[in-house]
Amino acid sequence: MKHRWAYGAIGVLTAAALTGCSANPAQVDAAKVADVQKTSKVAEQLRQAMDQLRFQEVLDTAPPTTAQLRTTRNPVDKEAQRTRPFAAADPKPIVQQPQMDATIIELDGRGRPVSSGTVLMSPTYKNGVVVPVDGNLSTTSVRWRQWDDAGWYKNKGQGSIDVVPGREGAPLDHMLDYPASVLKLMVNFGVLRLVDKGEIKLDDTYAYKPTEISPLCGEATSNTVRKYMDASLTVSSNGASCALIKLLHDHKAIDPLNQTFQDLGLQTLQLKGTRASNGGRWSNEITMSSLDTAKLLTLVNGAPGTVWTAPDGKPVKSDDVLSPASRKFFRAELAQQGFNDMLSSTNWCGGKYPAAGLPNAAPSRWIGADGTVTVDGNKFGRDVRPCNKKAEVAFAHKTGWVNNSAGDAGIVRALRGEGGRNYVIVVFSNLGTQYIDAGRPETPPGIYPFSYTEKFAKLGRAMDAYEKRRAAGH
Repeated sequence: MKHRWAYGAIGVLTAAALTGCSANPAQVDAAKVADVQKTSKVAEQLRQAMDQLRFQEVLDTAPPTTAQLRTTRNPVDKEAQRTRPFAAADPKPIVQQPQMDATIIELDGRGRPVSSGTVLMSPTYKNGVVVPVDGNLSTTSVRWRQWDDAGWYKNKGQGSIDVVPGREGAPLDHMLDYPASVLKLMVNFGVLRLVDKGEIKLDDTYAYKPTEISPLCGEATSNTVRKYMDASLTVSSNGASCALIKLLHDHKAIDPLNQTFQDLGLQTLQLKGTRASNGGRWSNEITMSSLDTAKLLTLVNGAPGTVWTAPDGKPVKSDDVLSPASRKFFRAELAQQGFNDMLSSTNWCGGKYPAAGLPNAAPSRWIGADGTVTVDGNKFGRDVRPCNKKAEVAFAHKTGWVNNSAGDAGIVRALRGEGGRNYVIVVFSNLGTQYIDAGRPETPPGIYPFSYTEKFAKLGRAMDAYEKRRAAGH
């Protein structure tokens, strides 16, 4: 069945467009349309910024060929197969509009959501499309599909496996990007749920003993839960994250975790397909949308009272989801993020490339005597102290990448005297390390290579500038 829909002047789906789908189970009622209109300002700002940055101008260092497409498979343990094709003899322009999924949730001074915007971009939505979002920060207007490595080329960005059932009539259709290491947000959330239930303690020692060794996860290790979580969140350790996933399996907590996400109205957050034997097998079955990821971080950030209402009508409250102590620990770990190189580019301070991103400071634990950042042996080679002195915001976040995936998800809060903005920002894309900017400089020997197109940093900078103006009342 074909649906008639169109855009209003501000780029959102209009009420008439939505009600034009008479048999559409994702139909939005008048009250929800009003919510869409309320939140459309930040949404349209986000859409315009994404469109104006022309992500379709990146170069592909591994351009597709007929032979490649015939043999492309959806790998398991995707993170273990990460490659950095930072150079190619003859990189080509990307063959079609990149896949992107971005959300901003604006917060008041107490962390309560006041507005939001979600934008999708793909070969189908080349200039970006604003997603209708209701008063519960939810949408039924998108048919979410699972990422398909080959399908993005073969089917023009159109997925074939539904993530959320019953969305066949939705007016929008989008294949979710593989979340890469941003999936570790779900893992650590699940572990903290076990802490809050009293099943484990942060300072308990966990002996990770895989019964099956995988390249992703490595050999047996032993450490405290706290240290595994720190390594998972701040340096993106796959081995530590495998240990935490196996810990969840040991406590038979994976299925309950996925059910918790459903109960909270975070339907696209699904930590599926991992192995109980080692915590590995990170595949396309693991899904996250930017909207649901931003909602999860809104709960982690904390807000008084009911933050939104769940699908079953129950109020969702920060303190009911994670204890104040667990939320404080989670935020503190995200604030120690070592890789400030996607929406933020502080690790690359002072050079002509990449462009300046979110104006946050690099945590002092990674900064050497010469002012340069080294994260888990990865040296960035730029003095970040000038950028730290000019920092305007704190950015508690998690990044991730594989060759065809890039993600950054975090909580932004203005430093004292720097404008008062407070928001959550999440961006997922298929523009991983395989894709580069034209004219990107080479990195010197021994220096950590650039991981992302600088367009992500420009997007972070543009949206933070908008949020600064909004906070100032302009």
